[in-house]
Amino acid sequence: MTKHLNRRGFIKNIAGLGALLSSPAALARIGTPTRRELALHNLHTGESTEVVYWRDGDYASSALSDLNHLLRDHRSGEVWEMDPALLDQLYVLQRSVGVERPYHVISGYRSPATNAMLSSHSNGVAKRSLHMQGRAIDVRLPGVKLSRLREAALAMQAGGVGYYPKSNFIHLDTGRVRFW
Repeated sequence: MTKHLNRRGFIKNIAGLGALLSSPAALARIGTPTRRELALHNLHTGESTEVVYWRDGDYASSALSDLNHLLRDHRSGEVWEMDPALLDQLYVLQRSVGVERPYHVISGYRSPATNAMLSSHSNGVAKRSLHMQGRAIDVRLPGVKLSRLREAALAMQAGGVGYYPKSNFIHLDTGRVRFW
């Protein structure tokens, strides 16, 4: 199943991205690119991809489809449309730390059934997780100390940032700015 953004969701995403990419600090770190690309490695499926997902002011639908597939719920196989603003957060974050290795993905999209199962086994999983809306991701970036990645994510002021040093990942989402 693929979810398509409605008008309100699209406007919200553009507003959030505008705030992220209009931030003087973020722009100073990344310059003015004509293309945005991401390299991701899904630790659960073993799949990897490296795609240019945005070029000359427009998102590339085939690249977004590839990313949606890679970030699917690895338990159910369900594919969901990931929030492009989340992809942009990953892009800006990677540029800000200056390391171009593939992100290791721990969790992207989660189906409601998967999220309920995880929530029943751990109090660290939100019952209304933004993972279920394609608006959250759990990652690490090899070659970057996790605390440094967290600090760079917090500096973006682009959404939620969770820090899980015992499990070696950070959580990013396109919800309101907050941290834990």
